Amino acid sequence: MVRFKKMSAILVIVLIMGLLVAGCGGTKTETDKTTAETKEPYKIGAIFDISGKGSSLGIPERDTVNMIIDEVNKAGGINGHQIELVMLDNESDETKSALAARKLIEQGVLAIIGSSQSGTTLSTLEAIQKAEIPLVSAAASIKIVQPIADRKWVFKTAHSDALVTEKIITYLKSKAITKVAFASMNNAYGDSGLKEFTAAAAKGGVTIVAKEKFAPEDTDMTPQLTNINRAKPEAVICWAIPPSASSFTANYRTLDLKMPLIHSHGIGNKKFIELAGDAANGVIFPVGKLLVAEGLADTDPQKAVLVDYAKKFEAKYGARNTFGGHAWDALKVVLAALEKAGPDKVKIRDEIEKTQNFTGISGVFNMSPTDHNGLALDSMVIVEIDKGKWVLAK
Repeated sequence: MVRFKKMSAILVIVLIMGLLVAGCGGTKTETDKTTAETKEPYKIGAIFDISGKGSSLGIPERDTVNMIIDEVNKAGGINGHQIELVMLDNESDETKSALAARKLIEQGVLAIIGSSQSGTTLSTLEAIQKAEIPLVSAAASIKIVQPIADRKWVFKTAHSDALVTEKIITYLKSKAITKVAFASMNNAYGDSGLKEFTAAAAKGGVTIVAKEKFAPEDTDMTPQLTNINRAKPEAVICWAIPPSASSFTANYRTLDLKMPLIHSHGIGNKKFIELAGDAANGVIFPVGKLLVAEGLADTDPQKAVLVDYAKKFEAKYGARNTFGGHAWDALKVVLAALEKAGPDKVKIRDEIEKTQNFTGISGVFNMSPTDHNGLALDSMVIVEIDKGKWVLAK
């Protein structure tokens, strides 16, 4: 009996020692894991035109952001913090977009990405500046980031209309085209494009012989196109997004106009081709390199990033488009700043402004206190639609 008690005591001691050893090894890992899991999430806001007239932009932006957030959180988040995304649909409405920005600010997000369109972004800027919270837009108008003195907290990843107009003027000069007509949507995107193109044309020696506007919901632009044809331009510039961009193009072909039709970067998705049908063939437009990524030289610094994003996006959601790319850039820039700055809005803003040599979907970004877009002319290419596909224009 005494011997049995001694053996029992030894077994107890062995068990205790085993638990202590385990505590020095495995239990520490579990504790660390628990601590990481209980770190407070970093909250980021997003506003996109997911429904309404701008949905061809907002839907791929939503899908891209969800894809990235899922990847980041599965990999452990940022510095051990999961990313909590609060995404709102402004329904392509400027008033609702402004309200969405205020709602996100009230919820304490560290930064906001979006909106999809120029108008729905511009409507949020007063609240953004007042709240002093970083915003990275996926829209085009140069007014979003200028004048820089009034846009301290605002950045953007889409190519500015000023950059796009410069690319178009360069193309026109290469084709010896000096007389054009300009047709645009009657909204913030179209107005900004008209202003920037008018300035670029004057500087580049190109004469605008006719200017026409149409509503974003219009489907018949025959009167505008008839006026344009009478002016006898050598090419026609259209500044719009689908669906009106597609309607304009279909009307153009129906009237059998022969001069080249050059669109803005607002048609950089398959929705334009789907709605325009065969009428889209022959359309020329400046755009980022994503649509023709596989055709780029292997030495292009963007190629690997572009091809990787295109494969991942198309595997989950369908055809790639440039608007999803703008959202990719916006979120990646914010996450990179958050990783360096931590949950401090002022420091996040400062880190975004310091973004240098960041290879994104829209280009290689180099931001500064005087440039809150950071893209150069070589970030764009001229693309032509041929048999429903995007190819580099000759």
